[in-house]
Amino acid sequence: METTIKAIHFDITDKLTAFVEKKIDKLCRRFEAINSVEVNLRLVKPEAALNKEAGIQLQVTGNELFASKTADTFEEAVDLAIAALEKQLEKNKEKK
Repeated sequence: METTIKAIHFDITDKLTAFVEKKIDKLCRRFEAINSVEVNLRLVKPEAALNKEAGIQLQVTGNELFASKTADTFEEAVDLAIAALEKQLEKNKEKK
C-alpha cells in the first residue's frame, strides 16, 4: 500500500506526518481493499480561523474515494476526513 503526504503552503512537522501515517495505517488495516492513499494538507488563510484543510484520496479496488475537511488544526481535519471516508468505505463494501 502506497501513502503520499503533501504539505501545501507550509512545512510539515515530523509529528504531524507520524499522526497522519498512524491514522491512515489504522484505516488500511480495517479496510483491506485500499490500494493507495494521497493526503493533501493545505494552509488556506493563515490569519483566519478554520484555516487548515485535509483532503484524502483513496484508491480502492474498482473505485476512487475522496473527502476534504477544514478545521482549526490539521489533526482535527484529518480525523473528520477519515470519518467521512469510513462511511464511504462502508457503503462501497455493502455494494460488493
